[in-house]
Amino acid sequence: MKRLLILTTIAVGALTAAMADVPLKATIHADKPGAKINREIYGQFSEHLGSCIYGGLWVGPKSKIPNINGYRKDVFEALKALQIPVMRWPGGCFADDYHWMDGIGPQEQRPSLRNNNWGGTIEDNSFGTHEFLNLCEMLGCEPYISGNVGSGTVKEMAQWVEYMTSDGDTPMARLRRQNGREKAWKVKYFGIGNEAWGCGGNMTPEYYSDEFRKFNTYLRDQPGNRLYRIASGASDYDYNWTEVLMKSIGNRMQGISLHYYTCSGWDGPKGSAINFDNNQYYWALGKCLEIEEVIKRHKAIMDEADPKNLIGLLVDEWGTWWDEEPGTISGHLYQQNALRDAFVASLTLNVFHKYTDRIKMANIAQVVNVLQSMILTDQKGTGHMVLTPTYHVFKLYTPFQEATYLPVTLESPTMAVSKAYFRQKEGARDAGYRPCPMLSASAAKTKDGSLVLAVTNVSLDKEQTVDFELDGFKAHQVSGRILTSKSVADYNDFQHPNVVAPADFKDVRLKGDAVSVKLPAHSLVVLTIK
Repeated sequence: MKRLLILTTIAVGALTAAMADVPLKATIHADKPGAKINREIYGQFSEHLGSCIYGGLWVGPKSKIPNINGYRKDVFEALKALQIPVMRWPGGCFADDYHWMDGIGPQEQRPSLRNNNWGGTIEDNSFGTHEFLNLCEMLGCEPYISGNVGSGTVKEMAQWVEYMTSDGDTPMARLRRQNGREKAWKVKYFGIGNEAWGCGGNMTPEYYSDEFRKFNTYLRDQPGNRLYRIASGASDYDYNWTEVLMKSIGNRMQGISLHYYTCSGWDGPKGSAINFDNNQYYWALGKCLEIEEVIKRHKAIMDEADPKNLIGLLVDEWGTWWDEEPGTISGHLYQQNALRDAFVASLTLNVFHKYTDRIKMANIAQVVNVLQSMILTDQKGTGHMVLTPTYHVFKLYTPFQEATYLPVTLESPTMAVSKAYFRQKEGARDAGYRPCPMLSASAAKTKDGSLVLAVTNVSLDKEQTVDFELDGFKAHQVSGRILTSKSVADYNDFQHPNVVAPADFKDVRLKGDAVSVKLPAHSLVVLTIK
């Protein structure tokens, strides 16, 4: 069935007012601090999918590509600079097909594996438990393990926990020592299954709740290691799933996951990552911003069942999902990454900051070569690597990690964006409109007493000046960095790696008790105010 793009945008009154050269007024409420912004919100996700692991994180110690004990040197150094707080592995859908004992022991003796979820690729299991946990140690980040509920057994999962975390004279600890690791690793975050409503077993929430309770019974904390147990939560708008799990599992879990993609749907084409029109651009931003309403509704269910905020909401899969790049392997989800994707990242992170009392972690999908990645590596084996616009957003936002959230009042010009992305013969689906503010801002107070302020102007053609009043803070100095380019479809490739890259920002000044910022069209600015 042929599908025709019919996205439309409708400007509302506030947009017209913003076209004038009158500065907008905003306030940073430094006198009304909120919760700490958990650094785990800047988490990453590494799945055995396409070339995320093999050719991305891992090339093996015998590779001609420069490596550190098998880890790509350039990728490792780029991730180290990003100050990654947590990394999720081995999936994703792959997790519920993964049997961890196939990935331990001498690498040349490990059995091969057909990746049934992602292209049928044959993998040699050279990247397994030791390789992942050692990488996390080297990066200084927490590992987040997704356990196999869909096709695994209780015994298998319980033994994996023992293998990783026991320092005693236990069978699995002895096996680990035999395989070259004397001391147990610290493993805090453990997911009991993934997408149990879909690729993780096609379960009902009631059935999955019982499975969680059964598996969880046998995941025993070892001396010196206490698991933070994460239930396989809902896909975007499935509020019933969250409600059932909160009632049926309750405080047996410490966290519940949520997945939300900026995606036009799961049937038919999703659109190109770099070839899109203005309507598709604004649609993507409106769709990504809808995550706030989704979070609020899941949060309301959790607040009622857990008023003391003992159970965290973990958005452990999020980001853009476009069509695979032409000429790449089907099922490997390799997509380019444009300035539009960078804005999806900044707008989404700004939303997460607002709800950090409940959101304890988020993991963008995925870290290398898959979907909205931080890094792309050459699929032809030349050893080339490039940092994406999304990488630069995460790098610019590092001061927000562990900072104290500060509310921002900002009246933004707003556009109404059609929810419809495709029209079929029987009529439009996902009808209605989403609000799409042209401006988004987030502020926080860092440990050294400075303020960090991120402001994104997503308008395609209108610059905007904003005067930020600082309630409860006296500014003496301000500096900033900007991320922008000639077009929102611009991207970095191996021949042109710095088309979209941060630069020093000069159009900011102190104006009495305010900070005045002149934002170019389609730009992200991050300021440090002292």
